[in-house]
Amino acid sequence: MLFDKRKYWWLIAAVVLLTLAYVLMSGPANSEASQFDESIFSFRRITLAPLLIVGTYAGLIYLILKRTKNACSERKGK
Repeated sequence: MLFDKRKYWWLIAAVVLLTLAYVLMSGPANSEASQFDESIFSFRRITLAPLLIVGTYAGLIYLILKRTKNACSERKGK
């Protein structure tokens, strides 16, 4: 298998975090197109959600590139 069981759980958690971050970035639709809505500049949309997205992608890259202990021991045996 490509990953061990623990890595798959981390992968599922990362997908859930990414989904949560994208939901936090979105918001309610503006009912009137002629009025400007100030809620697009909230802390949640401008700061929290993008930091969560970047952090989760960085964690995913680390998770994918990190070697498992089984792979290291298999290479030593060869």
